[in-house]
Amino acid sequence: MHKDDLEKLLRDTLQQEVSEERHYLDGLEKKIVAELTGRLPRRGWLQTLTRLFAQMQRSHRRQLAVIGITAVIFLFLGIFVSERLPLFRGLFSAYDKQHTTTITANSDGGQLLFVMPAPGAQTVAVVGSFNDWKPTLLTDEDEDGIWLTNLSLTPGRYEYAFVVDGRWWGQDPLADEYVRSFGGYNSVRYVGYTGDNI
Repeated sequence: MHKDDLEKLLRDTLQQEVSEERHYLDGLEKKIVAELTGRLPRRGWLQTLTRLFAQMQRSHRRQLAVIGITAVIFLFLGIFVSERLPLFRGLFSAYDKQHTTTITANSDGGQLLFVMPAPGAQTVAVVGSFNDWKPTLLTDEDEDGIWLTNLSLTPGRYEYAFVVDGRWWGQDPLADEYVRSFGGYNSVRYVGYTGDNI
């Protein structure tokens, strides 16, 4: 028998056997997939997230970490700076609508007008370095919720805070600056000159 005849005989025999057994192969893939699907454990969202994170390349994880850390740094820096720059002072402050202070000053001293909008408050006072941190009451004569007092002060630097129904309000959005004292903030105003000339 020739080599070519042998190959042809083998090929024909294999094709015949495959044709005879083909009915066993029909739908076999679907049966296997159905069987395996029933056996696979269900993954929760945390496991799916962990799997996706594990598949990320190491460099992508580093980039993601750097972006996250940078975002947190800029967030804290933005909040810190926003309270200190006059342009942004009070931008993120919950106290903006709670109180304001205006000042009129002249070269021989000045009047410091304290204004504290506090609708519904029972008592409002101002404490500061000008009164030895003893409360000076503000009044609301027309009962519109805006409390006032006007104090004559000599030129200088004064720290102060509002006390509304016993609660400390130390950050006045119109203050010249803030100082941290005993875990809280006090506002600072200059009388007789502006903070820019100091």
